[in-house]
Amino acid sequence: MIVKQIYADNQLRNFHYLIACEQTNDAMVIDPLDVDRCIDTANKNGFKITQILNTHEHWDHINGNSDMSEKTGATILAHHGAINTIPNVDKGLKANDEISIGTSVSLKVLDTPGHTDSHICLLSQGSNPALFCGDTLFNAGVGHCKLGGNPNILYNTFSNQLYSLANETRIFPGHDYMINNLEFTLDREPDNKYAKDLLKKLRNQNSHNAYVSNMADERKINSFLRLENSEIIKQLRKEFPEMSALPNKKEVFLALRRLRDNW
Repeated sequence: MIVKQIYADNQLRNFHYLIACEQTNDAMVIDPLDVDRCIDTANKNGFKITQILNTHEHWDHINGNSDMSEKTGATILAHHGAINTIPNVDKGLKANDEISIGTSVSLKVLDTPGHTDSHICLLSQGSNPALFCGDTLFNAGVGHCKLGGNPNILYNTFSNQLYSLANETRIFPGHDYMINNLEFTLDREPDNKYAKDLLKKLRNQNSHNAYVSNMADERKINSFLRLENSEIIKQLRKEFPEMSALPNKKEVFLALRRLRDNW
């Protein structure tokens, strides 16, 4: 499996992805807002875009669909629940569906609501696993729930599906929010050396060659994956003195999400 991460250079800091089969050069493009950049990358690498995958229905993930489909003939895939909000979907996807790209790539569909009700992630398994996670999981953060989502459901998605992913799973999110999210982490955990060192290393990174984290990294730098950390809970109590004496993971997650909304 070949993965090309494409940075859109826009205000929303979108990432697009090309996932290609090494044997046939067939490719899927994920959330192609910047159509020209995606097609240019495909042409430079000899890929043929045959499928478009939308992780969810927000405009910055679907507005390139029509142009991309017209220029490549690619079919459009999305969550089955988003068919009424994403125009011209050719195939609605459900949990555990398998998506094939060429002859060598197979991706498992995860139904991952929370950011929106109809959000999917794609998981490639095997010796070098990867998660294409849209706006559900970010580097050092998670998606907001302000535009049609629900933080309780988002927690369930993490608790039931994402927390158990293997450490070596590479993380490919829908936006480049790494720096801001690391700053949020350090506001929660000022003594988190791993986050501090990574922020120093990446503060001036070129987003066109962005650092790709994995779940092992995320478990060290992502507050939403560190829900039993005593320093995080201590800092949250300053903002939410009504927190339980021994808060469970969900209570900590929801408090973090509420805090991050206005941070």
